[in-house]
Amino acid sequence: MATGRGRVLRQRWLGLQALRWPLHSGREAWVSGGAAPGCSGAFGFRKGPGIRFTTSCTTVSQYARCGQQSNFVSLDGMPSEILLKIFSYLDAVSLLCTGCVSRRFYHLASDNFIWIRIYSTAFSPKRSNWKINTVEETAVSVSFLSVEDKEAGYWKKEYIAKQITSVKATLAQILKPVSPYTGLPVKTREALRISGLVWAIILREKSGKEYIMQHVDLSLNDTSVTVVWYGKTWPRLAALSTLDLCGMTPVFMDRYKPPAKNGPRWHSLIAKYNLSHLTESTMIGCDRLVRIFCLNPGLLVGLWKKDEEVAFVMANLHFHHLVERSTLGSDALPYELPPHSPFLDDNPEYGLSGYQLHVDMHGGGVFYLCGTFRNLFSKKEYIEDGYVKVIVINFNNNREHLPLIGKVGLVWRTNAFDGFIERCPVVDVTLLDENRKPFWCFSSPVCMRPVTCPSDGPTFLGHTYHVDYKDEVGKVHAELVWIEETEEYFIVSLVLYLSVAKINYWFGTKY
Repeated sequence: MATGRGRVLRQRWLGLQALRWPLHSGREAWVSGGAAPGCSGAFGFRKGPGIRFTTSCTTVSQYARCGQQSNFVSLDGMPSEILLKIFSYLDAVSLLCTGCVSRRFYHLASDNFIWIRIYSTAFSPKRSNWKINTVEETAVSVSFLSVEDKEAGYWKKEYIAKQITSVKATLAQILKPVSPYTGLPVKTREALRISGLVWAIILREKSGKEYIMQHVDLSLNDTSVTVVWYGKTWPRLAALSTLDLCGMTPVFMDRYKPPAKNGPRWHSLIAKYNLSHLTESTMIGCDRLVRIFCLNPGLLVGLWKKDEEVAFVMANLHFHHLVERSTLGSDALPYELPPHSPFLDDNPEYGLSGYQLHVDMHGGGVFYLCGTFRNLFSKKEYIEDGYVKVIVINFNNNREHLPLIGKVGLVWRTNAFDGFIERCPVVDVTLLDENRKPFWCFSSPVCMRPVTCPSDGPTFLGHTYHVDYKDEVGKVHAELVWIEETEEYFIVSLVLYLSVAKINYWFGTKY
């Protein structure tokens, strides 16, 4: 008969064998989340953004009940020394996931000795020969000696901070070249691809409960990206209070490898929206199935007509500082632009001159207009009610009038239905100042509203429509005419109204 000490040693040996058995048998390792043979039922743990960890057994005793012996100790009951040894073989992503299992695992997976090894491996200086420099050797030794002097989790935080700094530097380098035509980074699409960026909306109920949904579809335009969410399991609209739009990027990025789908992700708040503003005043169009509402900046919400519940959400994001806004903010605060240094205006008494406007009009992957207007100007006497008027297309000069391609509207899709809402396109505006710097950029759905009273000027054989947009920087007013004979729209007037306050801030002047 085995002595008491022998029984204890045997139980510990059997416990370790239970951990090793799946690896030896060629099946999925139980310690990494695989199910034991014959075990059914699974559950998940909540972790950081974008992480889901699912397992089928939590203790060795549960594992035993699935067909093995029943006298094994629990994994959580194992000595900390053994768990630390197991954790030391994990990479950074696996450690962060493991730390979300329980409070004890969190503290063990934050061990400074484990993380300083990961930190030193990732960020140690590259050596061209095998001999270690005395200074480097001393620095490494001092680092390891100071591990115990640091608070728990110090080197984990240092590693994550260094990784985020590295990501920022990589993206800044990619975004450095700028297009002379749009004033925007040339490689925005490449930066979006390399960063592993996805967009998510966080729907928050009045009770505080949250729902996080990653985007289902997106389309890249010349100067913006259109991101779409739809599905069958939307929460009830009456219970919702706000919607947050966020960018989510992997904390650890390797530009030569695709990002892990379930790795830890960083949340960057882009904009907050109040869903109580979905009223008749913000409705911009409808068809037989849905009504659509526009919330600035650039968000479009579609509601089913039948039950007034959410059908889809569409975000229109301009490329200007898009990567920074989607990656460099926090989950509570949006990214703040660096301090602006005013550009010196050589002749402020004359007014504005040398401006360039790029306009795109599209709707759900269909393009209706792509135009560039150069050498725009405005004199100081054009100031009206705190705005400087800039005429882009003159109503009285029919040589400047522009046709639109196709039947203008918005194409929408869900997993059950799709449709087309007439006269509700998305407009992208990129206005550059005389130094070719982006002065005003936005992407937003607009509504072409019919005009009952014709304007003074030329008479057109067709229905006239107005398009209006306004934000804190300025206003856009356009007039369009539908020509029945050719079945196309013509832009017969396009006027920008720039805020005097914005101009004074931009140039450091006093208009």
